[in-house]
Amino acid sequence: MSMRCPKCGTMYPDDARFCTRDGGRLVAFTPGGTSAFAPSRPALPDSHRTTPRGITPDLAQMHVINHTNMSGQVLDGRYAIVKKVGEGGMSFVYLAQDVSTNERYAIKILSPALSRDENAMARLRREAALGIRLAHPNVCHIVRMGETEDGLVYVVMPFVEGEVLADRTNRRGSLPMAMTVGFVSEIAAGLHVAHQLKIIHRDLKPENVMISTGPDGTEHAVVMDFGLAKERRAGGELEKLTATGIILGTPEFMSPEQLRGKPLDARTDIYSLALMTYEMLAGELPFEGRTQQEQMIARLRSDPVPIRQRRRGAEVPEGVERVLTKAMARNMEERYATAPEFADELREAAGKSGGAPGGVLGKIFRR
Repeated sequence: MSMRCPKCGTMYPDDARFCTRDGGRLVAFTPGGTSAFAPSRPALPDSHRTTPRGITPDLAQMHVINHTNMSGQVLDGRYAIVKKVGEGGMSFVYLAQDVSTNERYAIKILSPALSRDENAMARLRREAALGIRLAHPNVCHIVRMGETEDGLVYVVMPFVEGEVLADRTNRRGSLPMAMTVGFVSEIAAGLHVAHQLKIIHRDLKPENVMISTGPDGTEHAVVMDFGLAKERRAGGELEKLTATGIILGTPEFMSPEQLRGKPLDARTDIYSLALMTYEMLAGELPFEGRTQQEQMIARLRSDPVPIRQRRRGAEVPEGVERVLTKAMARNMEERYATAPEFADELREAAGKSGGAPGGVLGKIFRR
């Protein structure tokens, strides 16, 4: 039997008692990695919810056979997998519950191919270390990155329940000015925390923002998936691992400098946020093009279609158009320097027409 740190996952000999990395008390660990669990297991009493525990022998006997369908199993002796909530080309996302605390988490299970890629794993470990520092109400940050004894790699994040911003906009066609300004202000607040840590998102888009409803009915925008995040002042080695923006990012919302593979900073995320704002208000993006490639070329060579031209049947203050035009400037030097500056200017411009009252951040946005 070995000892394991429940915080960082580091393994120790059976006579060790504390983790040398973070000082946490070690728990007993029997080899076996992940294991099945009984959904009918009663919840632990409150007096036992704060202390992590090791894997019991009967659980340790069973291994995960198919990591693409882990519902009903316990990951690493700690996270009871409830159900799959999403998947991509290189990972699967599950809703899970900590067996010790009953806290709910979203866990991203990496594919075996990605887990075996040394360069990709070096990048992901670096990003996880950065992501842990992004604790903020408007950011879904990384709680920890772990690896089981049998090589299964996973990332733990808070579970955010709600509606994806892209679905909200598609369902409604466009969003009211006050609702848009409120969401933009909250997204900008989350981004600013990352930017102050010299981290940029690189892949900001409506699909990566969740609209979560609190107990009092208040809605909050939460920026998701900092999986492509990187330090703004990264060294050459990290640059090699992350490659260029033309590879990492979603073309529809990438900035001109990202399309060209140029150095990026916070103004790249501001550009993407401006495109999202435009789409929320107009129901479509500001560049013409029959194909994705034509739209990418338009962003490199053309000015965006003015939003008041797109929304002729709805009132859009001239000031809002001016703010969006500045935030979407092809030359990043001409954009706003910070996300809150863009959000504040937008709020002020919208408020002059009565579209976004001063207390918009505390407004309850009904679906």
